[in-house]
Amino acid sequence: MLSRDKARREESWTRLEEKFNAKEQVEGVIFNKVKGGFTVDLDGAVAFLPGSQVDVRPVRDIGPLMHSAQPFKILKMDRRRGNIVVSRREVLEATRAEQRSEIVAKLAEGQVIDGVVKNITDYGAFIDLGGIDGLLHVTDMAWRRVNHPSEIVNVGDTVKVQIVRINPETQRISLGMKQLQADPWSGIEAKYPVGARFKGTVTNIADYGAFVELEPGVEGLIHVSEMSWTKKNIHPGKIVSTSQQVDVQILEVDAQKRRISLGLKQTQDNPWEVFLAAHPKGSQVEGPIRNITEFGLFVGLDGGVDGMVHLSDLDWNRSGDEAIKDYKKGDTVKAVVLDVDATKERISLGIKQVSGDPLDTIGKMRKGSQVTCEVLAVQENGIEVKLAETDITTFIKRSDLSRDRSEQRPERFNVGDKVDAAVISLDKHSRRITVSIKALEIAEEKQAVAQYGSSDSGASLGDIFKAAIKKKEGADEKKEDGEDSDS
Repeated sequence: MLSRDKARREESWTRLEEKFNAKEQVEGVIFNKVKGGFTVDLDGAVAFLPGSQVDVRPVRDIGPLMHSAQPFKILKMDRRRGNIVVSRREVLEATRAEQRSEIVAKLAEGQVIDGVVKNITDYGAFIDLGGIDGLLHVTDMAWRRVNHPSEIVNVGDTVKVQIVRINPETQRISLGMKQLQADPWSGIEAKYPVGARFKGTVTNIADYGAFVELEPGVEGLIHVSEMSWTKKNIHPGKIVSTSQQVDVQILEVDAQKRRISLGLKQTQDNPWEVFLAAHPKGSQVEGPIRNITEFGLFVGLDGGVDGMVHLSDLDWNRSGDEAIKDYKKGDTVKAVVLDVDATKERISLGIKQVSGDPLDTIGKMRKGSQVTCEVLAVQENGIEVKLAETDITTFIKRSDLSRDRSEQRPERFNVGDKVDAAVISLDKHSRRITVSIKALEIAEEKQAVAQYGSSDSGASLGDIFKAAIKKKEGADEKKEDGEDSDS
């Protein structure tokens, strides 16, 4: 019994194994469709062709490939099981790689070539250069900002591109269109000098600022800190909008990094300078309390600016921590402009200065001057008093209540009593005045001794005081008689 069919298969297997080991291509015919792929006749031996290995791209209709000789590459052989797996795709890819290498060898960086737009993605477009594809990235389509490649090209368009870069290892080609146009950044520093003002269009808004197109291909950034004098910590989208025309000032130009820093607020008047012109130092202003902090009050002023009243400028006599308790957010207060620093955007105000410095009311008061005081409080170690016709308060210690030790008793005074005393110290810098009843009594005694007697006249101290009192009463009587005669 003989079998020609088995002999052909044995002969084919032997020949195919030699081809497989040598990694050579084989020829076969696709003759049937099976689950997951197709069967291929390799001159007597039947092989399996997976559906994914038919072509480099999915094939919807395999009819034209059926029953015609095709080149294949053997992927796997198992003679014991009689299994052979082949691939048509690898043959095509190898052929394309050879063609690609030939095409790439003819291309050079900087070369200008025509191509057809084959596919568009979010990041660019693939251009068919005649058997090989190159990527035209969205950033290389135009010097201006391009949001999507479809703004510049469409599938099927024939475009002129420049070869920007060729990777010899991966054979990837990067293309550019903007390189065929003049670079708008050339001589940018001369076109846009620092300090100059231009009109531009807002093209994009981010959390950190807004991009403004000054001309096609030239954009600058307005950082959020340069958008408004008074609106801080606000999103740029609440100040400007896309496509809006705005006036900007050039703050900085970096030609190498292709960056321009712009300012929006610089095209407007500095509100601190405007405020100073309208409210010079020493003038009085009025506004609501916007915020209360541990170091003072912030008061809202004209032009959207705030002024700060430091704790030390709230009250002449009380501490700032105590005085600040009298205020609450929203209260309208009057204050005096103490200082304006437009560069640091600061305005210093004073509330206590509105009523004037109480020490200014003391006039020509000097050490030794006699003052009349009103008792405000009686304490164990002395009395608290207020100088008449002023808002100045001070404290008279127990030891200064009288020359006579037995009279140095605070309890002999009542709130509201009027007492005379002498100024024993006056320090305007530290804002302290010290008065003493005892010092006044000693001064009056010295004056009486100088006028009515001396220590060697033989007159007693009582006689001297009696004479002084009698003289004062006589002077008062003459004054009254003179007033009666005038009437």
